[in-house]
Amino acid sequence: MKFGVSRRTLIGAAALAATLPLATASSAQDFPSRALKVVIGFPAGSGADILGRNITNKLQEVSGQPVVVENRPGANSNIAIGVVKNAKPDGYTMLFVANSNMAMNKWLFKSLPFDTLKDFTPVAAWAQLGFVVVVGADSKHKTLADLTALLKSKPQNKYGTTNQTALVSSEYYRQLAGFEAVNVGYRTAPDATPDVVNGTLDFMIMDGTFALGQIRNGKIKALAVTSLWRVADIPDVPTMDEAGLKGFDFAPWWATYVPVGTPAPIVAKLEGWHKQIAQMPDIKDALQKIASVPLTLGSAETAAKLAGEVDKWGPIIKAAGIVPQE
Repeated sequence: MKFGVSRRTLIGAAALAATLPLATASSAQDFPSRALKVVIGFPAGSGADILGRNITNKLQEVSGQPVVVENRPGANSNIAIGVVKNAKPDGYTMLFVANSNMAMNKWLFKSLPFDTLKDFTPVAAWAQLGFVVVVGADSKHKTLADLTALLKSKPQNKYGTTNQTALVSSEYYRQLAGFEAVNVGYRTAPDATPDVVNGTLDFMIMDGTFALGQIRNGKIKALAVTSLWRVADIPDVPTMDEAGLKGFDFAPWWATYVPVGTPAPIVAKLEGWHKQIAQMPDIKDALQKIASVPLTLGSAETAAKLAGEVDKWGPIIKAAGIVPQE
């Protein structure tokens, strides 16, 4: 009995191998042939959801297919991240998420069922968001210095949060300014707003996407923004850096990710669409109204930026005295 591989088998295998790149290219050329799904780790109507839907509306236009948004809030977006990690790597399921989730969660939780650097392929980064230090509209505080002076004079203060960027930035503010305060967690910013308005909370660092609407409505007022750049719609409000907390910079950026293993031609196609969307004048205008600015970082640039952020946030979170959750 002879063992080996026949010439016919070798020729067949070679022919199959030769067709694989063509098959991948063909599938990318036909992509998408059905509805796309975007998973967002925040509730419908939240600032993150509003931000994301500006992009999904345009993605639907450029892709020629419906885009379904699936809101999966909870565990600092870990639920949403896990959903996309376990999705089929075919480009049809995407994750819209902030660097604060993808980079911070490693330091905010003792263990995670995924590795944000190894289990995902970045598509593109498309927006950066400013957060705002707010108090009730009737508050006597006119500046961040006023607020800080009061917080330092009291033995106990309260601040509200709905996400980890707000938590880390609030704790960092507390550490730098030298006052005592406890965190009160809320599911969404709308849930927390009444307690800001009536003074139950001494202050809140709120995402600008939601905060600007409340500022326009006269419910709350802004004392400072957490980015190093001023927010265009509230140009008279200083940055935390300008208000005396030098180097204070918390401005989460948002990107799209797909499961690792998604074919490169499909990633490239999605990347091109995202860059196209970020450069649209009406998107720039829409983002400005929600305290955001567009980004046009591609897949490789986003991957490098995320890797740097994972290393950056560890020391900051430890300096803020935040204990990782189970």
